[in-house]
Amino acid sequence: MAEAAPASSAPPPAGPPATTQGAVPAVGGGGNGAEVEFGAILGALSKRSDIMLALGVVGILVVLILPLPKWGMDMALAFSITFSVMILMVALFVEKPLEFNTFPMILLLATMIRLALNLASTRLILSDGHLGPEAAGQVIKAFGDFVMGGNFVIGIIVFGILVIVNFIVITKGSGRIAEVSARFTLDAMPGKQMAIDADLSTGLIDEEQAKARRKELEDESTFFGAMDGAAKFVRGDAVAGILITFINIIGGMIIGVAQNDLTFSEAGEVYTRLTVGDGLVSQIPALIVSTSAGLVVTKAGITGATDNALFRQLGSQPRVLSMVSFLAFCLGVLPGMPALPFLGLATLTGGTAWFISFRARRKKEDEIREMEERAVDPAAIAEEPISTALRIDYLRLELGYGLLALISAPQEGQKLTDQIKALRRQMATDVGFVMPSVRIQDNMQLAANTYCIRVKEIEAGRGDLRPNMLLVMDPRGEEISLPGEKTVEPTFGLPAMWIEEANKEEALFRGYTVVDPSTVITTHLTEVIKDNMSELLSYAETQKLLDELEKEQQKLIADMIPAQISLGGVQRVLQNLLAERISIRDMPTILEGISEACGHTRNVMMITEHVRARLARQISDINANDQGFIPLITLSPQWEQAFAESLVGTEDDKQLSMQPSRLQEFITAVRNTFERQAMMGEAPVLLTSPGIRPFVRTIIERFRPMTVVMSQNEIHPKVKIKTVGNI
Repeated sequence: MAEAAPASSAPPPAGPPATTQGAVPAVGGGGNGAEVEFGAILGALSKRSDIMLALGVVGILVVLILPLPKWGMDMALAFSITFSVMILMVALFVEKPLEFNTFPMILLLATMIRLALNLASTRLILSDGHLGPEAAGQVIKAFGDFVMGGNFVIGIIVFGILVIVNFIVITKGSGRIAEVSARFTLDAMPGKQMAIDADLSTGLIDEEQAKARRKELEDESTFFGAMDGAAKFVRGDAVAGILITFINIIGGMIIGVAQNDLTFSEAGEVYTRLTVGDGLVSQIPALIVSTSAGLVVTKAGITGATDNALFRQLGSQPRVLSMVSFLAFCLGVLPGMPALPFLGLATLTGGTAWFISFRARRKKEDEIREMEERAVDPAAIAEEPISTALRIDYLRLELGYGLLALISAPQEGQKLTDQIKALRRQMATDVGFVMPSVRIQDNMQLAANTYCIRVKEIEAGRGDLRPNMLLVMDPRGEEISLPGEKTVEPTFGLPAMWIEEANKEEALFRGYTVVDPSTVITTHLTEVIKDNMSELLSYAETQKLLDELEKEQQKLIADMIPAQISLGGVQRVLQNLLAERISIRDMPTILEGISEACGHTRNVMMITEHVRARLARQISDINANDQGFIPLITLSPQWEQAFAESLVGTEDDKQLSMQPSRLQEFITAVRNTFERQAMMGEAPVLLTSPGIRPFVRTIIERFRPMTVVMSQNEIHPKVKIKTVGNI
């Protein structure tokens, strides 16, 4: 590949084949029109799941405010029981907790539904309880008769047992498990992240796998933290159920005796029967949901919209909906149970399960048909070799069509390709290895004056230019008093202005910094490369660097690789240095440091720290300011001791295990200290002891990646230092 490949057109990706709107493929023979129509209705509803969820929440609020009729109470209670069983089935069938990471939110919704129904049933019991056992609907009456066996004393005992099991056993245990899991997950996060880095450095996983594992680790900590708080919903729901039961009994007896002229025994029997039936109807779904919570936390982040994740996870498995449909059908045919609510829900969930299975079968048939068509027409496969699809560009610069003129600029030194060639030569001198070639490509999908920089096919930066104008910046930070278009410099985000070339002399006379569009792109490309230099040093490039060393160094390489360390280990050490913008040009010193460190450790991080100590003169020189000294901010003895005491593990496998609150306190102190120094025009270095430097750097690079962290071993004896602050 050339150093700056010529521009080539990148046609937009082909879209999916056009289809006739409203066309439905025929499946089977005649008689399936109703099935297709039902599937179309379910498909339309699934596309508006956000509205369905919003209407459901509004319905809960309406139940809290407005009285609910008896038939509505029966439907709502049937839905509450069916919804609880669905949650339990999903908790049983998921393979790991993160597959059901919407559970805390679902738990809140289920609790809101039960509390709203408790309020609605209380309103019915207290207002119409004197009319008889059917005052609060058929479901409550059926539970009162069927579960209590006609004896409200038995119902009270059963209700009390359910509350005890739910409140003391399941809810308390699930909450404790979630609390401990959240704490242990947060404590173990630094160690797990280092384990992922170690697997990446040894080549066991690639960058994409490491990214996926880090995302899963973050999701796990988020999930268990949410479950720790969600367990309080279940506990509060159980307490509310007990209080509501006593309020209904006492309040019902007072209303029955004082207002409805019932005797004390009649009021006690009627209102107790209704209240216990209501309590059983609410506590059984609560017990089911509590059991589901225990299943999930003993087996962790949500991506996308909340409604999408919720409905996708509850309705993605047809067998779950089939079992829910079967159970709802059984409840509907039980003697004394209202058949309509349960049979209606059984039909709905069963039909949804059939539709999902039907759609999955049709998708599989389409895939098989497509594979057969490819087998029949092999010429379509030969259009483009597979190697073309596998090849990626390490560095790629995409230009909108309005910027293509920069490639062939007539002015000497302003041609973009010439500047990129000079950049590669300068980076080789500064960093110590030749960076990959930059592929320049036009992209019709970009705006006319937009450019995009990609590192390994991933966007790393972009900006907007004015091809025939000049970019002006004031180094003093003051407002630019020239006619032009205000903008933001794309590399560092500084205020700037595009001016006409006729105003260039005036801008230079006023002391402004004036750059042309090609220089803007080159500057941005330089910073992107420096930020991603460690990723650009590949295994092959490492081997090439070692092969090109002088003959005198080859004996050291032969003795060291692979007896002491693998080539991948050397690559990882070099990547660690480049990640903190340390040049690897002094390769002999680096190899000697690696060989010395391998005598007492195999840990790549510890080897890197030893190499940094060997490069003390170089590191001290690049961090010295214009006055010839290094401005330092030191860690207090308290923080030094706190980090040292937080290191756990063996000598070769140390990990940082510090409390999250303590880490946040440290981050705040570092940010405040460095911001005060920046306001005074200083760019100091953070100085730590050698043993904790890599762990401190790991924390700081997440919120201040440009801050240099040095250990005391990296301060050269002859360099001048000046302490400007303390943390």
